Amino acid sequence: MWDLVQAAGGQLRLAPMGGVIGFDMTALLAMARARGVDPVATAELLPHVEAVVVETLQKRSEEARGDGGAMGAD
Repeated sequence: MWDLVQAAGGQLRLAPMGGVIGFDMTALLAMARARGVDPVATAELLPHVEAVVVETLQKRSEEARGDGGAMGAD
């Protein structure tokens, strides 16, 4: 499963204006099947991993912009 999570970085869905909105679950479920990873475990765990990845990438983006996520703050 860890190998699949590491490969998930190449299966990100991006918003039109930039930013990560999640994983391409169809691609990751196909990768899991090809790797012999239990599909039930994959379907159960990937959404939790996805939430952490998206949150982490959003925080990094905010830090890089220097706004700390406070929209409209001067």
